[in-house]
Amino acid sequence: MLSVIIIIALTILVLAAAILAVQTTNLVVAVISAGLVSLMASVGYLFLSAPDVAMTEAAIGSGLSTIIFFYVLNRVRGKDHG
Repeated sequence: MLSVIIIIALTILVLAAAILAVQTTNLVVAVISAGLVSLMASVGYLFLSAPDVAMTEAAIGSGLSTIIFFYVLNRVRGKDHG
């Protein structure tokens, strides 16, 4: 029963972060929210007994994608000022 409540809470958090990522005009907040969606999804995969998928989602979806988004955002902002 507790795992069902945790999964429902994770789902609500994922939906809230996804809506924030789409609706915000601040790009940094959008990137962090998208990373949070991936991180919460990886926790959800752990509760669904899929640790291999959870590790992949945490590493690629939450970690690497967020770093790449920030790198590109930094490069684009650098070209605007130069």
